[in-house]
Amino acid sequence: MLQAAITFFILGLLAMLLGSFGIAGLSIDTGEMILSIFFIFALMSFIGSAEIERRKHNLHQ
Repeated sequence: MLQAAITFFILGLLAMLLGSFGIAGLSIDTGEMILSIFFIFALMSFIGSAEIERRKHNLHQ
């Protein structure tokens, strides 16, 4: 997912350099959306794994 976001950013920048601002804006917006989703999933994964470790630690006490 992170690779797709980076790809859209690169495509957007390349389109912007070539003068196609409509496609550039769309590509950059898509990249931002995918990157936001990636960060949300990464945060959820981090919180979930921390909670699982906390529960494992509490069970062994």
